[in-house]
Amino acid sequence: MRYEKIDTRQEDLFRNRLSNQLRPDHELVKLSDKIAWQELEEEFANMHPPRGGGGRSAKPIRVVVGVLLLQYMHGLSDENVLRMWVENPYWQYFCGYDFMEWEAPIDSSSLTRWRNRMGPERLEKILSMTVKASVDCGAVKAKDLKTIVADTTVMCKNITFPTDIKLFARAREHIVKFAAKNKIKLRQNYNRVIKKLLFRANRYFHAKQMKRAKKVQRTIKTIVGRVLRDCQRKIMHNENLKKEFVSLSNKTERLLKQKRNDKGKLYSMHEDTVDCMTKGKAHKRYEFGCKVALGMTHSGTGIVTAAEALHGNPYDGHTLVKTLESSKRITGTKVQTAFVDKGYKGHGIEDVDVFISGQRRGITKSIKRKLKRRQAIEPLIGHMKNETKLGVCRLKGIKGDQVNALLCAAAYNLKLILNYMRDLLDQIFYAIFTRRTFRFLAIS
Repeated sequence: MRYEKIDTRQEDLFRNRLSNQLRPDHELVKLSDKIAWQELEEEFANMHPPRGGGGRSAKPIRVVVGVLLLQYMHGLSDENVLRMWVENPYWQYFCGYDFMEWEAPIDSSSLTRWRNRMGPERLEKILSMTVKASVDCGAVKAKDLKTIVADTTVMCKNITFPTDIKLFARAREHIVKFAAKNKIKLRQNYNRVIKKLLFRANRYFHAKQMKRAKKVQRTIKTIVGRVLRDCQRKIMHNENLKKEFVSLSNKTERLLKQKRNDKGKLYSMHEDTVDCMTKGKAHKRYEFGCKVALGMTHSGTGIVTAAEALHGNPYDGHTLVKTLESSKRITGTKVQTAFVDKGYKGHGIEDVDVFISGQRRGITKSIKRKLKRRQAIEPLIGHMKNETKLGVCRLKGIKGDQVNALLCAAAYNLKLILNYMRDLLDQIFYAIFTRRTFRFLAIS
């Protein structure tokens, strides 16, 4: 199977070209010319085996990549980005079309398959493409890529706040659904019983009657164990069902055995890789997700040069190695200087000059002045969480976290480039208008 290519060479008698109608000085039009789409298509061409044996060709790579970037730039869902793509001619031109299209180029479900197909390795190429475009348009200089600011943040997962009663009820629900799907007759599914117990427990917790609430919680836990063992007995002699049930069984047993102060607890039945992190925030004491290590250029516009999702709640100082390696891989430039906060003490990096906030030894006036800009990464993280999808990851599993972090970084870089182009155009117009005004006044 091979991928299709957008062919706009043929003229259309009844439709005018978008390139003749759109504003040539629009930032999306200029940005589409700055991105090396041809190199990206050649890089992604090996995703598809050579044509043979029939089958429909894959959609154009530029269309899929363009739609994904627009989706993360505006924080839209898979369905909404395609609906707005049909309405916006600038988006269509950005994705390579030169004639107005009246239907979406792909189905919304295709974006999920494309994200899985690309994976973190190829998505790093997209982030590298945005860094190269920022250098080409002048938003950042090539020498600025040697100096970065590094920090970590928490990318929350799309789960509710975990409580023991809620997790027990969810585990029983999954087991009952598995039994119904495979026509396994349980002794009792406890659907009505659990519903009444949950209402009772919620009332007890609301009234601060903790002893009664804990008693109901133990009852629900006992019911979950009964349903689990009953299902295990019924599929004991069916190897296929045992293989299919092993994941759910292991998660339920892990849930029943875990205690309050255990490490590596299970916080969600559908996302078993979620970590619990405390970062000392007054408004949000606990956050459930994974850490994301970010790197941005110290000078210039502040382009993101590294983004990597890290699981297991690692210490910040241990993430610096991966951030520097990721920045070198994406930008093609080795980092020489890095500015970090106090959480990176004990990083162990020797071949890179690392300066920590509050450091006094070996600090010159120039370094002290540069160290004050380390805080610039904090608003960058805030904008990425509010404007892109870094605040909540709705993609599944470890791979979904890595994909979401890279796409958020690439989309945010494009937003910075668009803002830079917009401001540059305003400065040019202001200079032209001011010069004409002075000339008019001088003549008059």
